[in-house]
Amino acid sequence: MKRIFFLGLCCLATAFSYAGGYRVSLQGQRSLAMGHTGVAVVNNAELAFFNPAGLVYLENKINVAAGVSPVFSNVVWQNEEFGQMARTDSPVGTPFYAYFSYKLSDRFSLGFAAYTPYGSSVEWPTDWAGSHLVNNIELQTIYVQALASFKITDNLSIGGGPIYVNGKVNFNRNLNRSLTDLEGNRANVTVDASGVNAFGWSAGLMYSPTDSLRIGVNYRSLVKMKAEGGTADFQNVPNSPLTPFHDTTFDAELPMPAELSVGISYQLDEKWLFAFDYNRTFWSTYESLDIDFADPNIPDSKNPRNYKNSSIYRFGFQYTADETFTLRAGYYFDQSPVRSGYFAPETPRNSSNNFTGGLSINVSDRVAIDAAFLYSRFEEINESYDYYQENQQNVPFEGTYKSSAFVPGLGVTIKI
Repeated sequence: MKRIFFLGLCCLATAFSYAGGYRVSLQGQRSLAMGHTGVAVVNNAELAFFNPAGLVYLENKINVAAGVSPVFSNVVWQNEEFGQMARTDSPVGTPFYAYFSYKLSDRFSLGFAAYTPYGSSVEWPTDWAGSHLVNNIELQTIYVQALASFKITDNLSIGGGPIYVNGKVNFNRNLNRSLTDLEGNRANVTVDASGVNAFGWSAGLMYSPTDSLRIGVNYRSLVKMKAEGGTADFQNVPNSPLTPFHDTTFDAELPMPAELSVGISYQLDEKWLFAFDYNRTFWSTYESLDIDFADPNIPDSKNPRNYKNSSIYRFGFQYTADETFTLRAGYYFDQSPVRSGYFAPETPRNSSNNFTGGLSINVSDRVAIDAAFLYSRFEEINESYDYYQENQQNVPFEGTYKSSAFVPGLGVTIKI
């Protein structure tokens, strides 16, 4: 019996996999409106994220960009064979960004960035069919980065800097598919970790062979998040020698994969700008997540993930209507890194088609309001998670997932 519960605990690892399997592409309203392109676009201080090498090309001495994007998501799971259905009731996430650059000279700029590339929530109905895998999960990470941008020649620049990451996670699931206490309450566990810190770096290059054409490259390093001393809180566990689970602590490590982005932009004339970005995320580093429990009576667990590298293809354009209004639109296709058989309901993350649009309104010569929207349509998929075990046997959890998300966003650009 103890072995049964331990094998069920392997899914505690999914408390962290939300960051690994779900990427929030909301790092700037202007870039988002153009299909989240920006590696080769000199537009505003959003370059601090997309390619810090471009900060030195901004004309003003001081540049600021900040914004927030409420995320409204919906996931429906259905198993027609057993007549089961469940729908997420997810709280509204609010990823934000704030960027700053200061031009010391014509060839050298400094910058600062704070943003939330991983931050959202999923809440399934309590005791639903997949509650042995997840009931709810909430994840938040904040990236803070110091930057420098240097112009080597008039048409070639480099930039980058160190990244500090702070994160927290809260996750709840039932211990298995049927265990209850004497009053019929489902036995469950909540794991919580906060103050998880790590470091990484990013570096970029921007080259302009002509006045109309820009080429950009940006690399963001692997970041390993190490949770030490997180808490595991067990509830409604029957008082029996066969169920010796009690509150304890745990350690775990999550690799946030490296990313390489290459982009190109072309200024057709004074009004039209076109951009294309290609992003490669090296998810293959995420093979498994191990949980090391402090209580020696609870064996350590391994949660296989076996992710694969994936690509994102981004397209966007910008039209400057007049001195007041600038219009933008775009599209990107985001490949899922999740292999067949590893599809867990805490990260309903299949490939998606993403449609974007937005505009900027110049309130004055120094201030502009930036608005954007994103509609994500995830491909309907029938998949399973095959690594949950009971009685030393794999018990797949499968069904059809239908997912979508709508994200409006609002920001401000300041130039001094």
